[in-house]
Amino acid sequence: MLDNKKVTELLRKKGFKVTPQRLAIYNALCNTKAHPNAEMIFNKLQPYYPTMSLATIYKTVDILHEIGLINILNVGEDSFRYDANTSSHAHICCTECGRVDDIMIDFAKCVEEIASQSSYDVHRHQFYFYGTCAECKAKLNSKAKVS
Repeated sequence: MLDNKKVTELLRKKGFKVTPQRLAIYNALCNTKAHPNAEMIFNKLQPYYPTMSLATIYKTVDILHEIGLINILNVGEDSFRYDANTSSHAHICCTECGRVDDIMIDFAKCVEEIASQSSYDVHRHQFYFYGTCAECKAKLNSKAKVS
């Protein structure tokens, strides 16, 4: 994750205008592990940027993804999630509450095996796992005991 000066340089180098809103969106993504969608980012930043629109969020995350500063996640919801951690890692999504967490596992051997079996040159990958988070599991277990 880059500081504002480096983000500014990269945006300009790639031909994009630098705005306080764009920097704020990137910083919001860098300072959360929640993997927010556009609406969540909008709700977080709207009090500080009341004239900012949801369209600004969507345009900015597309730009940030295009220049390699964020990843776009599709965990099977109606909207995409965003992650400023661009290192190689997987995600796990709770099927009860929708929470998304990082899984830091080395997938190098898996990617090598996939490349070997398919004869593809693998350029990038995303791994998603689905299950029930500890909080939801505890809630489900307590409901089951009450029944």
